[in-house]
Amino acid sequence: MAKIIHTKKEILKKPTKKLALKKLVKKIASHIKKPLRRPASVKVVKKPTPTPTPKLKPKIKSKEKIVPYIEPGVTLEKYSQNPIIEPSYYPWESKATFNPGAFLLDDVVHIVYRAVGDNDVSVLGYAQSSDGMRIEERPTYFIYKRAGTTNYTGLSMDYISGGGWNGGCEDPRLTVLDDTLYMLYTAFDGWGSVRIAMTSILISDFKKKKWNWKPPVLISLPGEINKNWVLFPEKINGKFAILHSFYPKIRIDYLDDLAILDGKTFIKSNNTRPIDYTRTWDSWFRGVGPSPIKIKEGWLVIYHAMDHNNSDRYRMGALILDEKDPTKILYRSHTPILEPEEDYENNGHKWGVIYSCGAVIKNEILYVYYGGADKFVCVASIPLKELIESLMKERTVKLKNKKVLKLK
Repeated sequence: MAKIIHTKKEILKKPTKKLALKKLVKKIASHIKKPLRRPASVKVVKKPTPTPTPKLKPKIKSKEKIVPYIEPGVTLEKYSQNPIIEPSYYPWESKATFNPGAFLLDDVVHIVYRAVGDNDVSVLGYAQSSDGMRIEERPTYFIYKRAGTTNYTGLSMDYISGGGWNGGCEDPRLTVLDDTLYMLYTAFDGWGSVRIAMTSILISDFKKKKWNWKPPVLISLPGEINKNWVLFPEKINGKFAILHSFYPKIRIDYLDDLAILDGKTFIKSNNTRPIDYTRTWDSWFRGVGPSPIKIKEGWLVIYHAMDHNNSDRYRMGALILDEKDPTKILYRSHTPILEPEEDYENNGHKWGVIYSCGAVIKNEILYVYYGGADKFVCVASIPLKELIESLMKERTVKLKNKKVLKLK
């Protein structure tokens, strides 16, 4: 085969490897100096300007204060045979027997309880116990009835209390001073007045069961709803003392003579019950229970309260007030000492209600008498020393249902 011989001119036209390399370097250099062109189909999207982070306003602190958990301490025991008083077939107490007051006399516990019968009028019955728990005597008749004062003029009052639709005398608080037993109670006329009334009886007559009560006098102002007033069992700084309001501050009126309260002179109170957000289970204070009890540390007070977030359940707490100035709270329980957990505290006229008007100290044991579900009379107890030590150490006082109260 014949060889094809290129001419010199043709050879010079053909690029050499060296020439091709120079062109490539030159092309790369030109692209470095000039930015590459994007294809027409590609859209240029500008990077958005970042939005400045707004300054956050400081969080508003809640009014509610979180109370730290405290290890449970002593126990308040419910009597295993509760209820100790129940409604009977007698017409005057056929529907309910509840909210008892109590006092100790000659080592015997005397109980005065509220009763509602067929006519829906509240009257007061009587019972007594030697050991503080078992009822040994209970007359078949009531011992006190408020004289009829119903006046159906003016506007009616929105008030319902334990089914006593037709009024009467409710929730007795008993106080012994010298030779006289004083009784403060809620007087409801069934229509437009809920006030505090006071009466008294000589101890000698009471012991003989001669129910010679003095005519009652109304001691709270007309036109106001008042409950839960208590008379101290001793004079304070030489004067009679009536505690009639608790929150936002304790209010006590001091009197030279109780005769000043003659039905024309009244005590001005404050029955508002605002919520205390610094508290938890007892943020909604309902009222003082039994009359204060004198102990060496001051005045022992049992009270009723609710959690405003769970206002269907009454609970009880305990506190100690200063002896000479009982407007000062020295110690207060962090958790309830009694809660409505039993059948007799929930199945009645009002479920979830426990309400005490009486307590006594007998043989160094504190006995608390209370109404269950606005229908029954019950009792719970605790060694006084354990309760006081618990309050003073700010330990929790919590109920344990499994314990059974032993009879002595």
